[in-house]
Amino acid sequence: MSRIGKAPIKLPSGVEVKISPSNLVSIKGPKGELHQEVDKDISIAVQDGIVELTRPTDQKRHKAMHGLYRALLNNMVEGVTNGYKVRQELVGVGYKASNEGNILDLTLGFSHHIYFEIPKELKVKTEQDKGKNPIITLEGCDKQLIGQVAAKLRSLRKPEPYKGKGIKFVGEALRRKAGKTASK
Repeated sequence: MSRIGKAPIKLPSGVEVKISPSNLVSIKGPKGELHQEVDKDISIAVQDGIVELTRPTDQKRHKAMHGLYRALLNNMVEGVTNGYKVRQELVGVGYKASNEGNILDLTLGFSHHIYFEIPKELKVKTEQDKGKNPIITLEGCDKQLIGQVAAKLRSLRKPEPYKGKGIKFVGEALRRKAGKTASK
């Protein structure tokens, strides 16, 4: 992890970084603003559009935190400049998805509809083309939040290994199993 921590973070134009005395880092860019509290042992310096993190010692804990916070801050910079996007596919007969604002209405083979509220920081879009599986697209600047919401959506109906029915990420390769074989 220490090699990751040593790499500097280059700030694109239009991105501002503010560091409070309590080590709360605020990164503001064209896509939004994110905040992250950094451990007091890790020191942060911003000079000439480059953010550098340094650790006090080579203890295992300090090395781990050095790499962790550098990766988190880099993800924040990437998020406020370009944003993140996750696409999920609903595989199964009769599986449907529609949204009204940030309320997602899912039909996943249960006896009832599932209404899922997406956090206001994210944008949700659903596509339902004839002959293709419905697709849910999540967009936002916070990588952690998008991953958490996508994992929660997937947990509503995980893909099963025999037919592959369920909610999966677009492009995800599922491990499939052979079904039962007939006996004599």
